[in-house]
Amino acid sequence: MPSPPTQLPEPTIRPAAPDDFGALREIERAAGQLFAEIGMEEIAKDEPPSLDELRKYRDRGHAWVLADADDAPIGFALVDIVDGCAHIEQVSVHPRHHRQGYGRRLIDHIATWARDRAMPAVTLTTFVDVPWNAPYYERRGFRTLTDAELTPELAAVRAREADNGLDPRTRVCMRLGF
Repeated sequence: MPSPPTQLPEPTIRPAAPDDFGALREIERAAGQLFAEIGMEEIAKDEPPSLDELRKYRDRGHAWVLADADDAPIGFALVDIVDGCAHIEQVSVHPRHHRQGYGRRLIDHIATWARDRAMPAVTLTTFVDVPWNAPYYERRGFRTLTDAELTPELAAVRAREADNGLDPRTRVCMRLGF
């Protein structure tokens, strides 16, 4: 009787380390190419966080890596604190590992981290019409905020995005409350 197929260990989430930073930048570049495929070339060309930015997130304890069985990064998440909430700055999974629930695992990790720190919610800004952006987060339980619901720091995030060339009509703020 043939032996059952060997199941690979599930990837683990751990704090980011300086040795990961080059791989995280490459993951972001690879994930960004999906935007080029839907006609958003400028987004695809956007540079990933610098080594210094990644170091700052890591030093604050706001950077996590999703690592494979060999401890190699296949995804990552960066979080800011915005108006007392965990604010997802970035969640990226290498396209070779898409559609396996890894983005969801990173988001769930952030939500647990925020709840453990008595934060009231997780927030983010994202594209309205990109399937793996707002529609994806809605399926994860996030809801779109109206302009009247934006907190001061979240409104400032939106303003910075607009200053950096992102069309506010294509973006939304979302919140997952606890």
